[in-house]
Amino acid sequence: MTLPAMDIAERLRAAGLRPTRQRVALARLLFDGCDRHVTAELLHEEAQSRKVPVSLATVYNTLHQFTEAGLLREVAVEGAKTYFDTNTSNHFHFFCENSGTLLDIDTASIRIEGLPQAPDGMSISRVDVLVRLVDDRKR
Repeated sequence: MTLPAMDIAERLRAAGLRPTRQRVALARLLFDGCDRHVTAELLHEEAQSRKVPVSLATVYNTLHQFTEAGLLREVAVEGAKTYFDTNTSNHFHFFCENSGTLLDIDTASIRIEGLPQAPDGMSISRVDVLVRLVDDRKR
C-alpha cells in the first residue's frame, strides 16, 4: 500500500521537513506500507531502477535527515555498514552475516536485566541488541 504523494508530503511536514521532490520520491520508496531495513546503497539502486534522479550523496543526506526527524531508526551493524529501519519502535535485530540481511526480533523473546545505572545527568534512551547469525551450511 503506497501512500499518496500528498500524505507523504504531510508526513514530512509533520516531522519538520520541507517536502522537496527528492525527499518525497525517496519517502515513497521507503514508506510503502511495510516496515523494512535499507542501506543507502540499496535505496539508491531502487531509486535508479524507478528513474528517480538522485545521487548517492543525496540519498545519504536524506536518510540522515529522516533519522534526525524521527522517521527512521539507524542501526549500525559494523564499521561503516549502517541500515535504516522504517520501524522506529523499540525493538531488536538479527543480522545474517552471510547475506547481510537485517531482521526484526520479536521483543517478547528477549528480556534484558541488570542494566547499569546511567552516569549523573544522563539517562538511557534505548538499548540496542544485534544478534549475529551465520548460515552453518555456508561455512
